[in-house]
Amino acid sequence: MTSLRVLLVDDEPLALRRLESLFGDIDAVEVVGTATTGEQAEERIAALAPELVILDISMPKKSGIRVAADLAVEPRPEIIFVTAFEQYAPDAFEVDAADYLLKPVRFDRLRQAVERARRRRAMRDAADRLAALPEPETREDAIWVQVASGNLRLPIAQIEWVEAARDYVLFHTATRSYIHRISMAALEKLFDPKDLMRVHRSTFIRAALVQGVQRLGKGLIALEMRDGAVVQVGPSYVKAVLARLDLS
Repeated sequence: MTSLRVLLVDDEPLALRRLESLFGDIDAVEVVGTATTGEQAEERIAALAPELVILDISMPKKSGIRVAADLAVEPRPEIIFVTAFEQYAPDAFEVDAADYLLKPVRFDRLRQAVERARRRRAMRDAADRLAALPEPETREDAIWVQVASGNLRLPIAQIEWVEAARDYVLFHTATRSYIHRISMAALEKLFDPKDLMRVHRSTFIRAALVQGVQRLGKGLIALEMRDGAVVQVGPSYVKAVLARLDLS
């Protein structure tokens, strides 16, 4: 269990000492500092980056509620309020406190509150890690194309190469070609480049079906496909295509 860094804030020295004593009997916590005013608490939070703050509500000048409400540090520490007055509870939970303890603080309630704060912290860290992960790429495995009888679901795995035809594209397969209205930019997002790679602003090819490479001079090339088609490679794509074919 990772140790939880704790800051204790109370304007009463005796209350602070009691809290320090109680925390001495709680596992996996480290008291990293104390503060006796709201302003001092803000300074210590910024400097020490505690993961949990035990925060007295009734303090001169700036109350614990105000301190919690004004916290702008990220990641925000968990807050457990301590007070002698029950009436502050609604305000405490308005600022997303993990718990609210009445003085004199009992050890069992403090330990319970700390474990609640620990769980909240772990859940938030897990959510942050999940949010930081890249979105999984979801690619369709087929495209609906129009045919004379209606529509046909064309598996992308059957497409051997693609060429643009004005506002349409032609999907060439081993048995026939299909016309479909879609942009090349949209196809680039749809196709997995490991299968269908773009070799020209108006052409995609399935690299595994390239049967030969024609050297046209001045660094230009064309690809001979399995079906006999010869596909021009755009100048800006030549280097990537040769690397893909292990010819660079």
